[in-house]
Amino acid sequence: MICDGDLKIERVTQMRTLPLRVLVADDHRLFRQGLISLMNTRRDLVDVIGEAETGREAIALAGRCRPDVVLMDIKMPDVDGLRAALAIRQAFPSVEVIILTASELNEHVYEAVRLGAAGYLLKSLDAVELFDLLQAVAGDEAVLTRAVAARLLRDMGDSGSASDISGEALTEREVEVLNLVAHGASNPQIADSLCITVNTVKVHLRNILNELQVENRTQAAALAVQSGLIQPPA
Repeated sequence: MICDGDLKIERVTQMRTLPLRVLVADDHRLFRQGLISLMNTRRDLVDVIGEAETGREAIALAGRCRPDVVLMDIKMPDVDGLRAALAIRQAFPSVEVIILTASELNEHVYEAVRLGAAGYLLKSLDAVELFDLLQAVAGDEAVLTRAVAARLLRDMGDSGSASDISGEALTEREVEVLNLVAHGASNPQIADSLCITVNTVKVHLRNILNELQVENRTQAAALAVQSGLIQPPA
C-alpha cells in the first residue's frame, strides 16, 4: 500500500488547473505499474498519488489521501472492487470511483452504475482514449468506453417502457449533442464534431437535463433512445 503524501489539496470547482489526483487499485502488479508509468507521461493531466493491490487497501488509501479519482479493478483480494467502490462512495462522497476492468459482463456494468461508480472502462482501451476519458472526468463527466455505453444504452432502451419526448422539447442542436452522447462521445469530442466550444456543449447538456428532468447524460440518452428520438448505438 503506497500513498505519496497526505497533504490536502484545495479543490478547484469552477475550472480545474491542477492535475487530476488518481489512486490506482489493481492486484496485478505488472498492469498496475505499467498503468502508472503510462499516466506519468501526462503529469499535466494526472498526478498518481497512490497505489493499492487489495480492495481493503484501496478503501484505506481513499480516506488517507483523498484522491479525486480511484481507478479500481473488479477482481481484487479480500474486498472486491465493486464492494470497495460502494464503501468509498459512502464514506468519501467527494472521491469518484471509475471501474477499470477486463470484465464485459452486463451484471458488472449495471452493478457498478448502481453503486455510484463514475464510469466503467475496459482494459482493452488505448492510451489516447484513456487520457480523453480522464479529461472528461476532470470536466465532471460520467465516463464509459464506447462499447460499454452502446451496450448499456441498448439494454436500457430495450428494457424500458416507451417514453414520449416531444420533437419540440429539444432543439435540433440538442438532439445532435444527445446523439453523440449516446455513442460515448466526451464533451471535447462533441465540440470537435459539431464545431462548437466545450462550454457550449456543457450549456446544451444542462438544457437537455433540465428539459428531460433527468439527473445525468446517460439517463437522458436512454430516455431519448426509448422514445425513438435518437437511434440506439450499433
